[in-house]
Amino acid sequence: MDEFIPLGAAAEAAVSLKRPTQAEAEAAIRTLIRWAGDDPDREGVRDTPGRVARSYLEFFSGYTQDPVALLERTFAEVEGYDEIVLLRDIRLESHCEHHMVPIIGRAHVAYLPHRRVVGISKLARVVDAYAHRLQIQEKLTAQIANTIQHVLQPLGTAVVIEAAHECMTTRGVHKSGVSMVTSRMLGAFRDDPNTRRELMAMIGNRSPDSLEA
Repeated sequence: MDEFIPLGAAAEAAVSLKRPTQAEAEAAIRTLIRWAGDDPDREGVRDTPGRVARSYLEFFSGYTQDPVALLERTFAEVEGYDEIVLLRDIRLESHCEHHMVPIIGRAHVAYLPHRRVVGISKLARVVDAYAHRLQIQEKLTAQIANTIQHVLQPLGTAVVIEAAHECMTTRGVHKSGVSMVTSRMLGAFRDDPNTRRELMAMIGNRSPDSLEA
């Protein structure tokens, strides 16, 4: 397993970089409009710099969120439940760090509890906290899984992401209909083939036996 780096270290590094003001961001966007060949003072795009700057605050809101803190409240009253907990088909919206265009897909997040569970909405929020940053899918998958494993200390954690990358579909090779699948299996999901097989059957909504066909 890769070394887990607490969010605090990354957050402190980000804070050390002076964040531009709203006006500076809008000026940069005006420059890009001119560079694209349009007139930023034209009526149709006159307010675009402000809109884009505000949308970036939403697209990249993950830099202001602490995924570790999201998972810190857990519940012990589970009546001995010790089977897989799976949150399937979490909508994922991120941006490629190479071209800053959307990555759209879904994430499946599972863990095998060890005496305690966490509210399921918190799993979705962890996905968003990491997705709403500049990303590559491989790193995003690992960050989500590593954080859940580190904070909850379950018997295992698994994350599977399926996504389309607009850096591939709207530019470059222009290949539409292509999705990328990444996975990160930790603990029992990595070490026990039967547990991993059960998880993949749950994700695919199929019986485990059908995977052997």
